[in-house]
Amino acid sequence: MFFGFDLIHLAILFVGGLLSLAAAGYVKYKFMRGKEVPLRSGMTGAEVARAILRHHDIYDVEVVEHQGFLSDHYNPMEKKLALSPDVYHGRSAAAAGVAAHEVGHAVQHAQGSLSMWLRSILVYPAHFGSMLAPWLVIAGIALGSAEQAARNNPGLAYWLAVGGVGLFGLAFLCALFIVVNEFDASKRARLALANMGITRPGEEDDTVRGVLIAAGLTYVAAAIVAFMELLYWAWRAGLIGGQRRD
Repeated sequence: MFFGFDLIHLAILFVGGLLSLAAAGYVKYKFMRGKEVPLRSGMTGAEVARAILRHHDIYDVEVVEHQGFLSDHYNPMEKKLALSPDVYHGRSAAAAGVAAHEVGHAVQHAQGSLSMWLRSILVYPAHFGSMLAPWLVIAGIALGSAEQAARNNPGLAYWLAVGGVGLFGLAFLCALFIVVNEFDASKRARLALANMGITRPGEEDDTVRGVLIAAGLTYVAAAIVAFMELLYWAWRAGLIGGQRRD
């Protein structure tokens, strides 16, 4: 089958959807539980973010409120740290953890972190490449890439498939760098919160760790899906597996 989805790809999409839903649900669960743990310091998420920025001598990043549930993000182009209402106004360990995590990205940016740099470079090419990749591989399959690979006689079909699979590989590589970047930001967040005395050992620190790990798992799920897509299309094109694909 050259066009449409086969059962294997449907299974990949199904598993990927389940992983994404499970990760998103887990984040929401941990955050809602974490909202019940008040900070003894009494600081809001916005105050936590500004305090950590000052601690790292970063004064050109603006902290603003952004609508949406857990829509928190750092924009390196505008140097703006946007916090959702629950985080911006929240005085819980969960709010402090999320705010500190986003500041972690601002610190990465200010310090020229390699993972932030690679993420910024790859994210847009990987995004557009992942949209083009399936069409290149399908074109290669239709023209006989598997047969050319089996005969060890690469031609146009083979190289079209290789180009498409290469773009899937780029998307997977980007997903890996994002995972590294996110967990590094979380590590920086926990260290800052502890070193500045914003959170204390025990329930507060455990809550922050739980929320940040849950958030990181959403990116792990995305990387797993990207890897499954890479393997699937490489197999369909006949580049791995050593068998002809009809």
